[in-house]
Amino acid sequence: MTTCFQQLAQALSYGPAVLATVTATRGSVPREVGARLVVDAKGQAFHTIGGGAGEAKVLHQAQAVLHTGEKQFVDIDLSGAPQRQTQGVCGGHMRVWLERWQGEAARALVQSILQRLQAGQAVTLVTPFDRAAEPYLAEDTVQIDPATAYVETLQPSPTLLIVGAGHVGIQLAKVADLIGFQVAVQDDRPDWANANYYPQASQILAQPMAEAIAALAQHQNLYAALVTRGYTYDLEALRYLLQRPTPCRYIGMIGSEKRVRQVYQAIEQTGMAREALATIYGPIGLDIGAQTPEEIAISIGAELILVRRGGTGRPLSERLRHGPLSIGCLE
Repeated sequence: MTTCFQQLAQALSYGPAVLATVTATRGSVPREVGARLVVDAKGQAFHTIGGGAGEAKVLHQAQAVLHTGEKQFVDIDLSGAPQRQTQGVCGGHMRVWLERWQGEAARALVQSILQRLQAGQAVTLVTPFDRAAEPYLAEDTVQIDPATAYVETLQPSPTLLIVGAGHVGIQLAKVADLIGFQVAVQDDRPDWANANYYPQASQILAQPMAEAIAALAQHQNLYAALVTRGYTYDLEALRYLLQRPTPCRYIGMIGSEKRVRQVYQAIEQTGMAREALATIYGPIGLDIGAQTPEEIAISIGAELILVRRGGTGRPLSERLRHGPLSIGCLE
């Protein structure tokens, strides 16, 4: 979500832009309610609401909205029904709202949204379907007839705090940025924790761990990856991370099983409850045989997705390879 509004802000810096938002779905569709794409003044599209003929229809209509400013709904039929003009065969329907954003008020609104999201805070955006009204932010929970407006509480992208700005951390920042995380980096060595090594980072915290945790106090959706140069640094980080008022969604710790056990034993000696240690993913990452910093970063990224989205971590082909279909093929 943060990335989408960053793109909208960039597009508004050189002209009007159309924001296309999926406001309703029924049946099997490629994207969820709230999915968005941006069309800038040059006709370039950013992000996706599912691709294919349905998205092509939206892009075509967006050009008209871009020039006329007339807001409108676009209905996408993905039923694949015969003798009907459909835009796909997923089986469902999507409704997409197209609205032109332009001018100083629109730019100010986008900046307000981004400031809140980048601070790790949620923000409620109200998009009236009244063609004379403009989108606005609601500070409190609002009850609005869904037939008159689309109301969505925009959630900030999860923040990944990378503790330890070494070789693995550099590669992990690239992967985390790619999969939709805001990146923060903590290391007390400015020679490592800097923008040259971490151009993806929204926050570089070349300071003690206590100060770094305080700087991230408002982030409600915090993940942490401990990829430090020694287990004493892990101990310090865990002491602060496990005591956050808002618990981390994920804490992963790099190292061998021996190193992880040493950390656990040292933490227990401080009086920390064993139940708190059960929430730590250590050793960090999924078992894909990773060896290089790049491979380890991908292994960690896969585990971050698993925790965020759910899943098993097993191969998607497993059921087909071992189920009835594979037996039939062997016959």
